[in-house]
Amino acid sequence: MARSQWSSLSVPANLPGVETFKMRSQILLALLPALSTEAIRIIHANDDGWAELYTRSFHDALVAAGHDTVLAAPAENKSGTASSDAEPSPRTTACQYDSCPANTNQPIGRNESSPRLNWVNSFPVTSMRYGIDTIAPPFWNGQAPELAVSGPNVGSNVYVQVHFSGTVGAAVFAAKERRVPAIAFSGLSSGTLAWNRTPVPTRSLVYAQVASKLVDAVVSSGKPYLPEDVFLNVNLPKVEGKCTDPHNFKFVLSRINVGLFSAKDVYHCGTDRLPLEASVALSDDCLVSVSVGDANDKTTAPKEKQDIVLKKLRGLFTCLP
Repeated sequence: MARSQWSSLSVPANLPGVETFKMRSQILLALLPALSTEAIRIIHANDDGWAELYTRSFHDALVAAGHDTVLAAPAENKSGTASSDAEPSPRTTACQYDSCPANTNQPIGRNESSPRLNWVNSFPVTSMRYGIDTIAPPFWNGQAPELAVSGPNVGSNVYVQVHFSGTVGAAVFAAKERRVPAIAFSGLSSGTLAWNRTPVPTRSLVYAQVASKLVDAVVSSGKPYLPEDVFLNVNLPKVEGKCTDPHNFKFVLSRINVGLFSAKDVYHCGTDRLPLEASVALSDDCLVSVSVGDANDKTTAPKEKQDIVLKKLRGLFTCLP
């Protein structure tokens, strides 16, 4: 059964950033629907840095939904680093937004008042690797994560961007190298935000809720959550106009790359060619593109695997207007 960790959460009032933390938590609790999804172990990474607000808002939403979530993300912005992976080095300068002090001389670190928030002084893929192998297991009695999420990225990751994205790279690593079902999230509303920005911009809260809704749909579909060697590449539209209300967002099954010479996609919405994720996310209809990606090459997965995802999440998807 789902559970909320917030009813019993006690935070000392004298810790730095506590008022920001409480305010953000209260807003997210007000936005989130009633808990009805099984709570699972989730490892969370990104490429924009561990102190980026999109990521922190999403982390808060996952925790508020009852999931046991551990964040392991780069100490600073590492966008565009694709699948780069290197052992973390001792950090001598302050972390992103001064979120960790200078001269820690440690390769990894954490927020001591919230130890499930962790930084890794390396790339997004390295952060995901350390999260799965080293950082998260002690919180879970040695157990592995049941799901990996990455992002939301600040800005889109569609088509050719997918191959260079550290957000996608982290999800692909989890799916291919650690056999953990994975989802990469990106939000088209750009502009970086510090973790302690107040008031929390609407775009960060909306992305957190919409991403959490998809996570809950995947979890509710039952295990295995996704086929092997598959990741979901999710792009959320700009938060503006009617798209400032998360209830107006709808999900569309899409594909990553142009399908001119590709095999047929799964038959859906009267056609065997899914729409491109770029055209979906860039529409004016609050549409979220959900592409079934192949973790071997970061292109669109074959129709057999698309079909599995469609059957599991059929009630979630809508057709293009």
